[in-house]
Amino acid sequence: MSLYTATYTDLYQLSMAQVYFKKDRHSQQAVFDYYFRKNPFNGGYTIFAGLENVLDSLKEFRFTEEDLEYLKTQNFDASFLEYLKDFRFRGSIFSVLEGDVVFPNQPILRVEASLIEAQLIETFLLNMLNFQSLIATKACRMRYIAKDRTLLDFGLRRAHGPGGYYASRAAFIGGFNGTSNVLAGKNFGLPISGTMAHSFIQSYGDELQAFRDFAEHRPKNCVLLVDTYNTLKSGVPNAITVAKEMEVRGQRLLAIRLDSGDLAYFAKQSRKLLDEAGLDYVQIAASNQLDEYVIKSLQEQQAPIDIYGVGTNLVIGKPDAALGGVYKLAFYDGEPRIKISENVAKITMPHAKQVYRLKNDKGEWIGSDAIGLT
Repeated sequence: MSLYTATYTDLYQLSMAQVYFKKDRHSQQAVFDYYFRKNPFNGGYTIFAGLENVLDSLKEFRFTEEDLEYLKTQNFDASFLEYLKDFRFRGSIFSVLEGDVVFPNQPILRVEASLIEAQLIETFLLNMLNFQSLIATKACRMRYIAKDRTLLDFGLRRAHGPGGYYASRAAFIGGFNGTSNVLAGKNFGLPISGTMAHSFIQSYGDELQAFRDFAEHRPKNCVLLVDTYNTLKSGVPNAITVAKEMEVRGQRLLAIRLDSGDLAYFAKQSRKLLDEAGLDYVQIAASNQLDEYVIKSLQEQQAPIDIYGVGTNLVIGKPDAALGGVYKLAFYDGEPRIKISENVAKITMPHAKQVYRLKNDKGEWIGSDAIGLT
């Protein structure tokens, strides 16, 4: 599903495109590389994500009549705007697969198209790939630490505007099991999951009755939030009462959720209370500013947590907040092109290239890639 028209771009892309068109250079073939220079989170790898959204959106990437009317007010040439009426991306894209492990300074994606087509898609392409690859990498780091525990994305409310929509998808690519984001679940086919808010319980004034009503009308995958008033003296005992009532109806409480305090301590004490009540099947979910480091600490403390609900730190890619992916011209009009810089890291590799993942005689990757010409 595309949410954008071709005006989802930077002004300078259109300014350059107009020059290409007026000087009749727009139809010459060009090759651009997408890559990044540094792994996020001081890590050793990046997980590539966002490709499918780029490809789907490019099918519909065009200028509407409203777009062209607006651009007319920005002093663009009438003949250029007439050309944009029929603008479509007709080039080719070569890429690694989503979910692949990728590394700095090697082409991840290659665009082969007319110069104007390749230029006009740059901003959108960087916007999608940089953000989703960042979030997928953050998610993968948590998956590695959490091992086989369930990981759920709870971050939409803390995301940077619509970024939360794509963050849910990227988190799934990175290894999360599901999301609370209903729209992302619907459009991307992701499993959706959720619990309840403290406000639901507060609106009753009676925690037990709130739990009963919720379980009555949401018996499947029912999760009760137990820390509104007193986790061990009120929340967990009331959840146990409701779980027993559900058993009489042939139902099962899925989990309780902890959202504050010493999560390791409360998880251990809650597990003890649940087991003593014969509810060893009831899982424990935990949330509250989780990231890979907090999850690692909880795992090391042997906290009996089955489900981690991760919000802010996932969907904003904390602490890095951005992946520095770039899009550079490598070949144009039959000749390789290079950018020279006093900053050695910014010197580009010219020509159309192919990355080869090296494997041993057992078909196992040896941890090294080679970059060659196409």
